[in-house]
Amino acid sequence: MLRSVLIGTGSHLPKRAVSNDELSQTVDTSDEWIVERTGIRNRYIAGDDETTSSLATEAARKAIAASGIEACSIDLIILATATPDQTFPASATLVQAALGCNGCVAFDVHAVCSGFLYAVSVADAMIRAGSAKRALVIGAETFTRILDWEDRTTCVLFGDGAGAIVLEGREETGEKPRGIIATKLHADGAHNQLLYVDGGPSTTGTVGHLRMKGREVFKHAVVNLASVLGEVLAEAGLEIKDIDWLVPHQANKRILDATAKKLGMPKEKIVVTVDRHANTSAASVPLALDTAILDGRIKPGDLVMLEAMGGGFTWGASLIRM
Repeated sequence: MLRSVLIGTGSHLPKRAVSNDELSQTVDTSDEWIVERTGIRNRYIAGDDETTSSLATEAARKAIAASGIEACSIDLIILATATPDQTFPASATLVQAALGCNGCVAFDVHAVCSGFLYAVSVADAMIRAGSAKRALVIGAETFTRILDWEDRTTCVLFGDGAGAIVLEGREETGEKPRGIIATKLHADGAHNQLLYVDGGPSTTGTVGHLRMKGREVFKHAVVNLASVLGEVLAEAGLEIKDIDWLVPHQANKRILDATAKKLGMPKEKIVVTVDRHANTSAASVPLALDTAILDGRIKPGDLVMLEAMGGGFTWGASLIRM
């Protein structure tokens, strides 16, 4: 069968790392307060010379190098982001130009923290439909540009970064074929006011700032993530014990722990990087995935579940055989 096989990953973080202690010099907070509530110890903040597209381009270059292919062989680029360089054109086209693969399909997907999974699903569908052979899927954000730095309940949670993967359509055979096995996506716009940005081109004419009701988001996240993971396993005919690694959206260590408990999944099987780079929205899943591949935890043949939930609400999960 034709499968979208993951052949390479890459990630990139801004030059400036900001610890909780450094942040506490300008924000009314402390390392103890942040770690206890979120597990976050560090985040990266993009400089004036760093943008969503520049971070995305560097992550893409690393993913392409890891794949052992030429950039010109890519015929689809999908960039998941809620913080594009411009209102239009799509930041994916800036990445395309920087990579020198002009002429291929390139567009952005906007589903906030679930954006990368939405982008993976679209790329997978296009590959299986024969519309693309090689897809570059990126999650990249400069979320610190939309934070209210006087709101300590939100500004301590987020950071900037990018992660990317390359998918290739291959005819897979055998008992355990590689590639994307199943994906489930959801959205529920009724919860818009729990996690949103208070601005936009057609309303205020401004970018706006992120607003969040943390406790309510936490409750929905644990329930929705556990539920969608179960849906994907049911479609694949598998059980929790069959998963080698869970790579979740890196929003909050407490959400990760609560989700693991609800699923009955050992914490040792969950990739956690939120302590290193905070919540990077659409970039967090590919960042964590690349980290676990580079350090040798995730190996060829492993069964890996990706999952995320973000503003909208949007949420989803995708099961991949590496």
